[in-house]
Amino acid sequence: MAIFMNWREQAVSSHYQTAVAIRDELRQGHVEEAALGIEELIDALSRSERRALRSQLIRLMKHVLKWLAQPEQRSRSWVGSIRSARREIRDIQEETPSLTDDVIRAMWEACLEAARDEAQIEMNQETAIDSLSWDEVFATEYGI
Repeated sequence: MAIFMNWREQAVSSHYQTAVAIRDELRQGHVEEAALGIEELIDALSRSERRALRSQLIRLMKHVLKWLAQPEQRSRSWVGSIRSARREIRDIQEETPSLTDDVIRAMWEACLEAARDEAQIEMNQETAIDSLSWDEVFATEYGI
């Protein structure tokens, strides 16, 4: 008799342990139970990748905002952070092709708001910048 697991809770707490539990269910012949686990694991991995994408987009936008708002404070570390965040976003998109530019556009405003909040705290000042273009975030070459 199969012991039914709370797959959602398991998948949220550990992707690895969820995969091991799915393997164990399959070895015991509990295909339907394993299928439930796989679905929850897929959902959890998708949410994790979206969070990673959102985090990198906020980081990227924050440094672009700081670059635009404080030209006198520009530094190589900001350039490095911009380039690094762009690279991380490209890597995430390559590893998870469903996280397209359209997905980024859908989360754009919420990420911009979070980036503005973080930038203002770090700059210790308000910024009048209330929008960023795709080119400013992804195409403009920033350098010192």
